[in-house]
Amino acid sequence: MKDTSRPQAKDFELDCSVAGYDYELPPELIAQNPAVPRDSSRLLVVNSPTTGIEAAPLHHIFHDLPALLRSGDLLVMNNTRVIPARLYGHKSTGAKIQVLLLEERQHKCWLALVKPGKSFKRGAKIIFEPRQLGIRDYKDSSPIPSPQLTATVLETDAATGGRLLQFDVPEGKTLVQLLEVFGEVPLPPYITTSEAADEQYQTVYAKQPGAIAAPTAGLHFTPELLEKLRDRQINQAFVTLHVGVGTFRPVEVEDVTTHQMHEEWIEVPAATVEQIRATKAAGGRIIAVGTTAVRALEGAAKSGNLQPFCGKTDLFIYPGYQWRVVDGLITNFHLPRSSLLMLVSALIGRERLLNIYNEAIAFGYRFYSFGDAMLILPSAVGVGS
Repeated sequence: MKDTSRPQAKDFELDCSVAGYDYELPPELIAQNPAVPRDSSRLLVVNSPTTGIEAAPLHHIFHDLPALLRSGDLLVMNNTRVIPARLYGHKSTGAKIQVLLLEERQHKCWLALVKPGKSFKRGAKIIFEPRQLGIRDYKDSSPIPSPQLTATVLETDAATGGRLLQFDVPEGKTLVQLLEVFGEVPLPPYITTSEAADEQYQTVYAKQPGAIAAPTAGLHFTPELLEKLRDRQINQAFVTLHVGVGTFRPVEVEDVTTHQMHEEWIEVPAATVEQIRATKAAGGRIIAVGTTAVRALEGAAKSGNLQPFCGKTDLFIYPGYQWRVVDGLITNFHLPRSSLLMLVSALIGRERLLNIYNEAIAFGYRFYSFGDAMLILPSAVGVGS
């Protein structure tokens, strides 16, 4: 019998090493703009136990999705909405400051990344500069002249290197309203020449404001495609995960098992739990749309069984993870050494996933947030993971 102990040990060692999740991507394959229409993006399909091992993935267009799924399947989508979380301002000295809001910790108190931030100590004040001069109040149509917005640094957050900012919001206004005046929707740093409108960085079903980055696997859907899926009895359910620093923060430790994920807020409503249970009972499959939907579902099932949940999760999924809810996945192509790459590797295996990525690169697929997508069908899951 062939001794496979050494290769297996080596594979396991690479699964646990951040270096095992590296790959080379030609810069021209980093998508700077979304596909128009949304569902004209390409779709790489992983459909069998041998895909990425002995067989190559299939090449499709995203609008082919209804024909690739089965009647009775359930798509679970993240309905978070990206807020205008990037703000510009200055200190009392006039020094320019850039702020990226991460999450609300208390009323009008937000955790934020501040750049440059080394000299920004407790008590420092930021005066924000409006992106536009007027905003229409949500309750009436009268313009608000020259609103003012300031914040004071309360303390430094050791986990993120960010700052807790207490915002001074004018009477009768909310910070969410003022963000429409002072903030802009933040695009990832690798998107440098985009001409995309803000709404192109939102899913068509975005509803719950709170994210600082889009759940990008959902960007490929159009209202017409969602209707076609429903017509084929491919159902849809929603969860919320407000994408924050935990999703895009790089893995900086060599041993991935020691990486600590930053908490992100999730909600898995009772109606979605019931849809999932009914789908599984009828023999249907749960297809998560994006790694954030995966994290919400598996986070809500952390105790062993899926239950309605509203709160924070720090769940980190990497090879060896025992899946509880998700059967298949629609996802974009992720950055090297990222926790998202590790999550997808937990579904189909690290080496196999990298083989599939090499295929995508060879065929010129577009990568990252505005890039193309991959469909991992349940028939392909688990082999090599």
